[in-house]
Amino acid sequence: MIHSILKDKPTKLFLGITAFFVANALIAECIGGKIFSLEKVFGLAPSNFTLFGVPNLSFNLTCGVLLWPLEFVITDIVNEYFGPKAVRRISYTAVALISYAFLMFYLAMRVAPAQFWVESRTADGIPNMQLAFESIFGQGMWIILGSLVAFLVSQLIDVYVFHKIKKMTGEKMIWLRATGSTVVSQLVDSFVVLFIAFKIGNGWSWSTVLAVGVVNYIYKFTMAIILTPLIAFIQGRIENYLGHDLAKKMKLQAMGLENEA
Repeated sequence: MIHSILKDKPTKLFLGITAFFVANALIAECIGGKIFSLEKVFGLAPSNFTLFGVPNLSFNLTCGVLLWPLEFVITDIVNEYFGPKAVRRISYTAVALISYAFLMFYLAMRVAPAQFWVESRTADGIPNMQLAFESIFGQGMWIILGSLVAFLVSQLIDVYVFHKIKKMTGEKMIWLRATGSTVVSQLVDSFVVLFIAFKIGNGWSWSTVLAVGVVNYIYKFTMAIILTPLIAFIQGRIENYLGHDLAKKMKLQAMGLENEA
C-alpha cells in the first residue's frame, strides 16, 4: 500500500511541494531578524523619503522577504492542481511546524549553557555566545504572532482571490490569477504583521505603520510581477511530469469540476 502511494505522481508532487513550502517558510522566519538595505544591494544611496509625515524612509527590509514571495508562488501552484483545501492544509501545517520550531528555539535559549561555550568566541569579538544565540533566535513574541497571523490570513485570501479569478478566466491566463491573488494577499500581509507586531506590540503610530507598510508592499508588489514568469515555467514542468491528461483532470478536480474530466 505504502509502495503504491509513493509511486503515485500527484502524491509525490504534493509531498515535495509541501516539504519545500514548509522549509521555505521556516527559513524565512529564521533569517527575518536581519535587516538589509535594498538600495545598497544595487550600489545606491538610501532614498530617505517622507511618507505620511514619517521622514527618512528607505527600502530597509527583513531578509525574510527574499523568500516569502516564493510561498505565494507555491500557493498558486497548489491552488491550480490541488485546490483550496490543499492550500489550507499546507498553510496550517506550516504554521504548526513554525510554532513548534519557535517553541524549540525558546527551550534552547533557556537551557543552561556550558561556560566554555559562552566564552568560546571571545577572540572573534563575541564575548558572550549565549547572548549572541538569543539575539538571533529570540524574536519578540509580538513579531512571531504577527508574522504567523499575517501568513495564515494572507494565504487564505490568496486562495479566495485565485479561485474567483479562475472561475472568470477558466484555464487561460494563469499569470492573471496568480499575480492578481498575490498582489492582494501581499497587501494584507504587509499591514497585518505591522499592526500586530508593532502597532499593538510596540506602540507605533498609525502613520508609521502605514508608511512602513507601503514601503514593504512596493517591494512585494514588484516581486510578484517579476516572479510571474516563474509560475508559467513551473506549470510547464509539472505538465511534463504529470502528463497532459492527468494535469487537466487535476485542474478540474481542483475547481470542483471532476465530473467534467
